[in-house]
Amino acid sequence: MASLTDRMLGAAKLDARTYEEVEADTNATGQALGVVVISSIAAGIGSFGFGGISGVIWGCVAALIGWVVWAFLIWLIGTKLLPEPQTRSDVPELLRTTGFASAPGVLRILGIIPFVGLLISFLAGVWMLVAMVIAVRQALDYQSTARAIGVCVIGFIVNLILVWLLLPRATLTGGFGI
Repeated sequence: MASLTDRMLGAAKLDARTYEEVEADTNATGQALGVVVISSIAAGIGSFGFGGISGVIWGCVAALIGWVVWAFLIWLIGTKLLPEPQTRSDVPELLRTTGFASAPGVLRILGIIPFVGLLISFLAGVWMLVAMVIAVRQALDYQSTARAIGVCVIGFIVNLILVWLLLPRATLTGGFGI
Protein backbone atom coordinates (compact mmCIF):
# COMPACT_ATOMS: atom_id res chain seq x y z
CA MET A 1 0.00 0.00 0.00
CA ALA A 2 1.31 3.44 -0.92
CA SER A 3 1.70 6.13 1.70
CA LEU A 4 -0.61 9.13 1.88
CA THR A 5 2.17 11.34 0.52
CA ASP A 6 2.85 8.99 -2.40
CA ARG A 7 -0.83 8.87 -3.25
CA MET A 8 -1.20 12.65 -3.01
CA LEU A 9 1.77 13.12 -5.33
CA GLY A 10 0.43 10.52 -7.76
CA ALA A 11 -3.00 12.17 -7.75
CA ALA A 12 -1.44 15.61 -8.27
CA LYS A 13 0.60 14.20 -11.16
CA LEU A 14 -2.74 13.10 -12.65
CA ASP A 15 -1.58 9.47 -12.64
CA ALA A 16 -4.55 7.26 -13.54
CA ARG A 17 -2.94 4.28 -11.74
CA THR A 18 -3.04 6.20 -8.46
CA TYR A 19 -6.76 6.82 -8.88
CA GLU A 20 -7.33 3.14 -9.71
CA GLU A 21 -5.36 2.17 -6.58
CA VAL A 22 -7.40 4.36 -4.21
CA GLU A 23 -10.64 3.32 -5.92
CA ALA A 24 -9.87 -0.31 -5.10
CA ASP A 25 -8.50 0.27 -1.58
CA THR A 26 -11.51 0.33 0.75
CA ASN A 27 -9.20 1.45 3.56
CA ALA A 28 -8.27 4.65 1.68
CA THR A 29 -11.48 6.54 2.48
CA GLY A 30 -9.89 8.00 5.62
CA GLN A 31 -6.87 9.06 3.60
CA ALA A 32 -9.15 10.74 1.05
CA LEU A 33 -10.91 12.61 3.85
CA GLY A 34 -7.48 13.65 5.12
CA VAL A 35 -6.56 15.03 1.69
CA VAL A 36 -9.79 17.04 1.55
CA VAL A 37 -9.19 18.41 5.07
CA ILE A 38 -5.58 19.35 4.29
CA SER A 39 -6.62 20.99 1.02
CA SER A 40 -9.48 22.82 2.74
CA ILE A 41 -7.24 24.12 5.52
CA ALA A 42 -4.71 25.25 2.91
CA ALA A 43 -7.48 27.11 1.05
CA GLY A 44 -8.72 28.65 4.29
CA ILE A 45 -5.26 29.86 5.26
CA GLY A 46 -4.71 31.12 1.72
CA SER A 47 -7.90 33.18 1.89
CA PHE A 48 -7.42 34.37 5.48
CA GLY A 49 -6.99 37.93 4.26
CA PHE A 50 -10.48 37.85 2.77
CA GLY A 51 -12.49 36.07 5.46
CA GLY A 52 -10.41 35.98 8.62
CA ILE A 53 -10.70 33.04 10.99
CA SER A 54 -14.40 32.57 10.26
CA GLY A 55 -13.56 32.24 6.57
CA VAL A 56 -11.05 29.51 7.40
CA ILE A 57 -13.57 27.60 9.54
CA TRP A 58 -16.53 27.92 7.17
CA GLY A 59 -14.31 27.24 4.17
CA CYS A 60 -13.25 23.92 5.69
CA VAL A 61 -16.79 22.93 6.62
CA ALA A 62 -18.14 23.90 3.20
CA ALA A 63 -15.36 22.00 1.43
CA LEU A 64 -16.08 18.81 3.36
CA ILE A 65 -19.83 18.99 2.78
CA GLY A 66 -19.29 19.98 -0.85
CA TRP A 67 -16.98 17.01 -1.40
CA VAL A 68 -19.56 14.52 -0.10
CA VAL A 69 -22.44 16.12 -2.00
CA TRP A 70 -20.48 16.44 -5.26
CA ALA A 71 -19.25 12.83 -5.02
CA PHE A 72 -22.83 11.64 -4.47
CA LEU A 73 -24.08 13.73 -7.40
CA ILE A 74 -21.31 12.39 -9.61
CA TRP A 75 -22.21 8.85 -8.61
CA LEU A 76 -25.89 9.48 -9.33
CA ILE A 77 -25.29 11.21 -12.66
CA GLY A 78 -22.43 8.97 -13.73
CA THR A 79 -23.96 5.61 -12.85
CA LYS A 80 -27.69 6.24 -13.35
CA LEU A 81 -28.03 8.97 -16.00
CA LEU A 82 -24.85 8.78 -18.11
CA PRO A 83 -23.23 5.37 -17.58
CA GLU A 84 -21.16 3.57 -20.14
CA PRO A 85 -21.83 -0.19 -20.50
CA GLN A 86 -18.89 -1.09 -18.21
CA THR A 87 -19.66 1.51 -15.51
CA ARG A 88 -19.76 -0.01 -12.03
CA SER A 89 -19.14 2.17 -8.99
CA ASP A 90 -20.38 3.11 -5.56
CA VAL A 91 -20.29 6.27 -3.47
CA PRO A 92 -17.29 5.21 -1.31
CA GLU A 93 -15.20 4.65 -4.47
CA LEU A 94 -16.07 8.13 -5.65
CA LEU A 95 -15.34 9.60 -2.22
CA ARG A 96 -11.87 8.05 -2.37
CA THR A 97 -10.98 9.10 -5.90
CA THR A 98 -12.49 12.59 -5.71
CA GLY A 99 -10.91 13.12 -2.29
CA PHE A 100 -7.48 12.53 -3.77
CA ALA A 101 -8.34 14.87 -6.64
CA SER A 102 -8.13 17.61 -3.98
CA ALA A 103 -4.37 17.01 -3.62
CA PRO A 104 -3.31 19.97 -5.81
CA GLY A 105 -5.42 22.17 -3.54
CA VAL A 106 -2.64 22.11 -0.97
CA LEU A 107 -1.02 24.83 -3.09
CA ARG A 108 -3.91 27.15 -2.24
CA ILE A 109 -2.09 27.96 0.99
CA LEU A 110 0.06 30.20 -1.22
CA GLY A 111 -3.03 32.35 -1.73
CA ILE A 112 -1.88 34.28 1.31
CA ILE A 113 1.00 35.78 -0.73
CA PRO A 114 0.08 39.30 -1.85
CA PHE A 115 -0.50 39.85 -5.56
CA VAL A 116 0.44 36.36 -6.87
CA GLY A 117 -1.54 34.36 -4.31
CA LEU A 118 -4.85 34.79 -6.08
CA LEU A 119 -3.35 33.55 -9.36
CA ILE A 120 -1.77 30.55 -7.62
CA SER A 121 -5.09 29.68 -5.97
CA PHE A 122 -6.89 29.95 -9.31
CA LEU A 123 -4.34 27.69 -11.04
CA ALA A 124 -4.57 25.17 -8.19
CA GLY A 125 -8.36 25.17 -8.65
CA VAL A 126 -8.02 24.44 -12.36
CA TRP A 127 -5.52 21.68 -11.57
CA MET A 128 -7.99 20.19 -9.06
CA LEU A 129 -10.75 20.26 -11.69
CA VAL A 130 -8.57 18.35 -14.16
CA ALA A 131 -7.73 15.86 -11.38
CA MET A 132 -11.44 15.51 -10.64
CA VAL A 133 -12.15 14.59 -14.26
CA ILE A 134 -9.45 11.91 -14.17
CA ALA A 135 -10.72 10.63 -10.81
CA VAL A 136 -14.25 10.36 -12.19
CA ARG A 137 -13.11 8.71 -15.42
CA GLN A 138 -11.23 6.08 -13.44
CA ALA A 139 -13.87 5.51 -10.74
CA LEU A 140 -16.68 5.16 -13.27
CA ASP A 141 -14.56 3.10 -15.67
CA TYR A 142 -15.30 5.49 -18.51
CA GLN A 143 -13.56 5.15 -21.85
CA SER A 144 -14.56 8.72 -22.68
CA THR A 145 -12.88 11.66 -20.97
CA ALA A 146 -15.56 13.90 -22.50
CA ARG A 147 -18.23 11.96 -20.59
CA ALA A 148 -16.26 12.40 -17.35
CA ILE A 149 -16.04 16.15 -18.03
CA GLY A 150 -19.79 16.28 -18.64
CA VAL A 151 -20.58 14.40 -15.42
CA CYS A 152 -18.25 16.70 -13.43
CA VAL A 153 -19.74 19.87 -14.93
CA ILE A 154 -23.35 18.76 -14.41
CA GLY A 155 -22.56 17.68 -10.83
CA PHE A 156 -20.76 20.95 -10.14
CA ILE A 157 -23.66 23.06 -11.41
CA VAL A 158 -26.22 21.08 -9.38
CA ASN A 159 -23.96 21.34 -6.32
CA LEU A 160 -23.69 25.13 -6.75
CA ILE A 161 -27.46 25.45 -7.02
CA LEU A 162 -27.94 23.34 -3.88
CA VAL A 163 -25.41 25.45 -1.97
CA TRP A 164 -27.11 28.62 -3.13
CA LEU A 165 -30.54 27.33 -2.08
CA LEU A 166 -29.56 25.70 1.21
CA LEU A 167 -26.91 27.91 2.77
CA PRO A 168 -27.90 31.07 4.58
CA ARG A 169 -27.20 34.22 2.60
CA ALA A 170 -24.87 35.40 5.37
CA THR A 171 -22.57 32.47 4.65
CA LEU A 172 -22.35 33.38 0.98
CA THR A 173 -21.61 37.03 1.70
CA GLY A 174 -19.03 36.52 4.45
CA GLY A 175 -21.28 37.47 7.37
CA PHE A 176 -20.65 34.31 9.36
CA GLY A 177 -21.44 35.76 12.78
CA ILE A 178 -18.38 34.21 14.40
